[in-house]
Amino acid sequence: MAKTGTISLVGAGPGDPDLLTLRALKLIEAAQVIVHDGLVDPAILDLAHPHAELISVAKQRSKHTLPQEEINRLLIAYARMGQDVVRLKGGDPFIFGRGGEEAEAARAAGVRVEIVPGISAANGAAAAAQIALTHRDASSIVSFVAGQCKGLKDQDWAGLAGPGRTLVIYMGVKTAPQIAEKLMEDGLAPSMPVAVIENGARAQMRVLRGSLAALPELVEQHDVVSPALIVIGEVTAREDALVDLAAEVVA
Repeated sequence: MAKTGTISLVGAGPGDPDLLTLRALKLIEAAQVIVHDGLVDPAILDLAHPHAELISVAKQRSKHTLPQEEINRLLIAYARMGQDVVRLKGGDPFIFGRGGEEAEAARAAGVRVEIVPGISAANGAAAAAQIALTHRDASSIVSFVAGQCKGLKDQDWAGLAGPGRTLVIYMGVKTAPQIAEKLMEDGLAPSMPVAVIENGARAQMRVLRGSLAALPELVEQHDVVSPALIVIGEVTAREDALVDLAAEVVA
């Protein structure tokens, strides 16, 4: 009977190869097959074994190269052929990475699965921008939400943002106008400070700062593209956060 391979769900972090965990690096270097997202930095893919098969399942808004169910089947099929598969995801596989669904599918198929956490996009990008997501004088609560989910307008974000709180929005570039409108309708002050971090922890990182009311204009005026995070809260405007970053824009 042929040996069944393993599936490792590996967090690639925010993009900088230096921020990979040691376990992630070992698995990437040894993997026979790497199934990766489009937001994984090419410098990380360059660490793969020369003979490894690299398969992109890059997803774009409203356009998927493979439905999630097909990705699950792909991972399981390679493992059943005896291949050790790395499923490489930007950030952490269990924070808006659908890693939970892939782990459940692997276990249901009788395939051994390993989870290797990565530095989340929120932590990595905020650290690179020198924004403290929590601060004793400004925020004791942090919430993560997805800005691209269906039914965005109907989601209950009440209380997630405001004085003493930080809200981090993943995948919110395209829906920035709806996000700003939604939060202001919930009572958040139009003057609430925000930061948009594009390509966090990468050489081409940009940090754009402004107010909640100006968020849509900030994104449009500077042609922000993914990967990008929106951070809303007083922590984004603290004086000790306004450091001399090479590509920082304050609006």
